Amino acid sequence: MIGRLHGRVAGKSPPQVLLDVQGVGYEVDVPMSTFCALPALGEPVTLLTHFVVREDAQILFGFLAHDEREAFRQLIKISGVGPRTALSLLSGLSVAELGAAVAQQEAGRLVKVPGIGKKTAERLLLELKGKLGDALAPASAAPNARGDIQQALLALGYNEREAELALKGLAADVGVSEGIKLALKALSR
Repeated sequence: MIGRLHGRVAGKSPPQVLLDVQGVGYEVDVPMSTFCALPALGEPVTLLTHFVVREDAQILFGFLAHDEREAFRQLIKISGVGPRTALSLLSGLSVAELGAAVAQQEAGRLVKVPGIGKKTAERLLLELKGKLGDALAPASAAPNARGDIQQALLALGYNEREAELALKGLAADVGVSEGIKLALKALSR
């Protein structure tokens, strides 16, 4: 019903933003990725929205990126996953990370998100496989060098935290062998 809002940021209080659209203030719940990318108070912004009407509430969810909104819509179609859980997932994982977790069937990545247990993570992986389409096409089509680098570091005895810290310093387009060398060099410091 309400697909997009364009206005000025009137207030911010995680995970909600108050958007002034020609004198009307809309409270919009957003994932943390969108919240962190919002402009300063008083600045213009356009949010793609998803409007949820329930018996006891009417809630607007907003997203800066089309792929985030599409992933959100796919998530809420899953039995047992409501809008708050979907928002939590998109706050904890980027769309690309979610796509990689689904493509590689890695429940461990999803369980790290607050509110997602092992059974929910397994259901998400099962239900989302092959359904996220355009929202995650780049993540599932491209080889996942970062995942391979992380697996190599874990196999070498580094813990997950150390592996993640080493991955942060790598370029996005690094190859697996070069990435492992650079990560090991970073970890040896």
